[in-house]
Amino acid sequence: MADVNAIIPGVVTELNTYVRRLTAPNPGAMTGPGTNSYIVGERILAVIDPGPAIESHVQKLIEATGDRLRWIICTHTHFDHSPAAAMLKQATGAHVLGMPHVKDDGRQDMQFKPNRGLHHGDVVDLGRYTLRAVHTPGHASNHLCYLFEQQKLLFTGDHIMQGSTVVISPPDGDMEAYLDSLNKLLDIDIAGLAPGHGHIISDPQAEIRRLIAHRLKREQKVLDAFSRKNPATLEDLLPLVYDDVSPRLHPVAQRSLHAHLIKLARERRVHENGALWERAG
Repeated sequence: MADVNAIIPGVVTELNTYVRRLTAPNPGAMTGPGTNSYIVGERILAVIDPGPAIESHVQKLIEATGDRLRWIICTHTHFDHSPAAAMLKQATGAHVLGMPHVKDDGRQDMQFKPNRGLHHGDVVDLGRYTLRAVHTPGHASNHLCYLFEQQKLLFTGDHIMQGSTVVISPPDGDMEAYLDSLNKLLDIDIAGLAPGHGHIISDPQAEIRRLIAHRLKREQKVLDAFSRKNPATLEDLLPLVYDDVSPRLHPVAQRSLHAHLIKLARERRVHENGALWERAG
């Protein structure tokens, strides 16, 4: 097994007796070292987020789970998290679980067809252990986190990522829902976060509060930007709001900016008029 402090795509890392991580070979600006697949359980195994449809990654998952794999569980249906589910199901006969109902926005795995649709509070049986689904819309409307109840470890998919800020991409992504989902996690007894990208986060409450504060600080920057240009287009606001982000990432940051503006418009703090946005009052 690999060193828990190293993320090496294609190498199984034992995080504890009942949780192993296998990172897919899809590193990049949006995925960090790659998408984490988690193998959870003992006699009965589940794979959480089988990842992209990369044959070598699927083969390693098969080798790591043998004939004990019963469940293939997806946090959401973005292309780096769920497409391998069909390949892994065909090879092993394991059942696919997740929340499928989402409109096609060009970022969804529309071929995802679970044997069983999961919703908030549903439980996946691993024999002596259980995974409980927690609906966390925001990054994606069909996003589910999974709480390993016996260890209080939450598998967060793309709701919380280590070392990076989650992109919120309208129309399926929703900033208001994202913040609500983060606040909801503060009411759950969680000992650690196992993200879809990056390392285990050992102080979950502090990290969740940090993320909420970060989003609200960015929201204030959106409002402050109107003092320099009002009304303004997305393109006008982008370099003002994300002046601390590399310009090469601005096309991605613009999606989250749009999500902030939609939230502020709902709250009647800004108005939208065609391509222009204007601060109210």
